Parts: sequence; structure tokens; C-alpha cells
Amino acid sequence: MQNFTLKLPTEIVFGRAIEDQIGEKLGALGARRVMVHFGGSSARGSGLLGRVEESLGRAGLTFIELGGVSPNPKLSLVREGIEMAKREGVDFILAVGGGSVIDSAKGIGMGVATGRDPWEFACAGTAPDSTLPIGTVLTLAAAGSEMSNSCVLTNEETMEKRGITSQTNRPCISFLNPENTYTVSKFQTGCGVVDIMMHTFERYFMPGNADTDLTDRLAEGLLIAVRDAGRRAIANPRDYEARATLMWAGSLSHNNLTELGRVNKFFPVHKIEHEFSALHDEIAHGAGLSVLFPAWAKFVMPHDVNRFAQLANRVFGVEMDFDRPERTAAEGIETIKRFFEEIDMPVHMSQLGIVPGEYEKLAENAMHTVGGPVKSHIPLGKDELTQIFKLAE
Repeated sequence: MQNFTLKLPTEIVFGRAIEDQIGEKLGALGARRVMVHFGGSSARGSGLLGRVEESLGRAGLTFIELGGVSPNPKLSLVREGIEMAKREGVDFILAVGGGSVIDSAKGIGMGVATGRDPWEFACAGTAPDSTLPIGTVLTLAAAGSEMSNSCVLTNEETMEKRGITSQTNRPCISFLNPENTYTVSKFQTGCGVVDIMMHTFERYFMPGNADTDLTDRLAEGLLIAVRDAGRRAIANPRDYEARATLMWAGSLSHNNLTELGRVNKFFPVHKIEHEFSALHDEIAHGAGLSVLFPAWAKFVMPHDVNRFAQLANRVFGVEMDFDRPERTAAEGIETIKRFFEEIDMPVHMSQLGIVPGEYEKLAENAMHTVGGPVKSHIPLGKDELTQIFKLAE
């Protein structure tokens, strides 16, 4: 196990009816004027936004609203939010929504605090050193942004999607009520299941790791729980325990817990998928991941056979072939692909609307974004990326 540092400053308030505590909790954190940031009409129509703002009012906090966040959160709205927050004297940002809303709030917070355009950090690969305090009221179990140090924004002018990683991105408080995910559609629930699993897979398959059995077991247990809870939540959207498992797993999958003691965190599948949804804004992040992961896994598996076989055996119950572990590994990848199909997630490029004529551009965009071949078990240049795309046909 390698040396590591873990700092998780986010306070988690979890369970039913926790919205009543929001105003009091934010006031204790020093908030006085809050920007309530959200997506579309569902936050208002469900009554959640009203409950949140009522709680703020009871605590004597004033607030302004900024809605309109879309999937693959847009830089233009972040810039609008920065100017609004400055003009209105906002001292706290509360994101009411899923990962896109939270990432948009993070972009606004860093822009106000640093006085710099967030896209500067995205392009330079640098980290902001300060932010306005951020809180979240989660409505979708997926991205884990409610506890993570990451933020992903889309520049719709250049059709680029880039991440910003900084310890300052971690929200100071997040309110997680599983009941707020009851109305999430079957498709978006499936996207969330894939995204949660992928945040764990990407860490589990970090190359060059050994002697991380405890971290492996934590990751494997999380994957099993998410697989089973995902099936239950899709079958019965109001299954509280299934929704609770997914919501908490989403936070744990992306707060760095399942990477402790490992090295080489490359996240190649995420980096490649970002180019899919940058080029095609209609592609849901989880859907892009469910298409890409089995193909990427097939391509790199020969370079990490034993680890792929271990996951297949421990998580998906594939019998271990000690003489030919590559058989176990390959069957494990097929089992994951079948699970994605079971929960009605796409597994073919054509299901995303991506045609072979776009492969070269997607590969070039991925390499441009990361400044060379995408790091993985082997460098993934244009030829390698094109082969992965063909495996996903």
C-alpha cells in the first residue's frame, strides 16, 4: 500500500426530512446571502425548492435564485452566475440538483473567489486556491460531486468538456435525502448506476498496483451493493433502501476512498467519454460510459489480466480459471456488459448516435484535451482509441 493523504471536509446530513435543517446549518457555517442554484422546473414542481427556501427564510437568510443548469453544465451559465453573485453580494452557493448543478455551482464559487474565469483553470490544468462555500441538496445519485474534489464544465463555444480538480471543490456540506430521487427516471437511474460503478472501476483498474487488498475489498463491496440496489431501484423507484444505497455509494465512490494506497489515477474512460458528450451534447455521461467501458476493458485486459479476473470472480461470481485467468477476465467483462444491457443502458456506439466517420475526430479531441496519448495501461493514441471505438460498435 502506497502512502496517501485523505481529507474529507464535507459534512453529510443524510436521511428523510433533512431539508428542515438547511437554513440552520448554513447559518452556522456563516451564510447570510445564498445563491440557490438549480436546473429546470422539476426542482420547483416537486416542492423541493420551496422546502429549501422556506428553511432558509426561517433561519433569517436571504437568497437569490439562478436556474437553468443543463446536463453537461455550460460555461456560459457559470459566467452569468459569477457576475450575479458578485453583484448581489452572495456569500454561499447552494446547489439543488445532481452532478451538473453541483459542478456549475463549483465553477461559480471558484470564479467569484479567485477573480478568474474557471476555464483558465480547465485549460491550464491548474487548481483554484479558494472558493465561496458550497452546499448541495442532492437529487440524483450518480456523479458523486456532492463530496468530490472534481468539477467538469462544457464550453459550448469550443465544444470542449474539461475537468478542474482541487481540494477547494469539495462542498462544505451536503444534504442527502434518498426520497428526493424517487422521481428519477429509469434511464437516469441507470446512468447513475453506471457512473457510480465507473468511478470505482477507474480506481480499481489503476495500473501498477499491488498490496491494496483492503481498498480492493471496499471497492468490491461497493460495486456489489450498487449492482443489487440498482436492480431494485429500477424495479421499484420508491424502494427507500435501494435509493439510499445508491445515494451514499455515489458519494463514497468519488470521494477518493476507493483509491487509497493506489497510484496512477488516470481515469481514461472518463477522459474519452467527455469527448463524446462534448461533441454530442445529447449524450448522457452514464450512457457514454456504459458503451465505452466494456470496449476499453477488452482492449487493455491483456495488460492487467489478474486484476480483471479478480474483479470478475469477487464481484460478478465468475468461476476462477487459475490455468487461464484471461478466460475469467474476459467473461467478467461480458458479464458487466450484460448487466448494463439488463438495466437498459446502451453498449453500442450506434445507440449513442456516433458513426464511424467521427472516430478520428473523437480520438484527436481526446488527445488534444490531455496533451498527448490518453494514459492507461498503455498509452492510447489515435490508433488505439480507434480500435476501442470499433470494439464498441
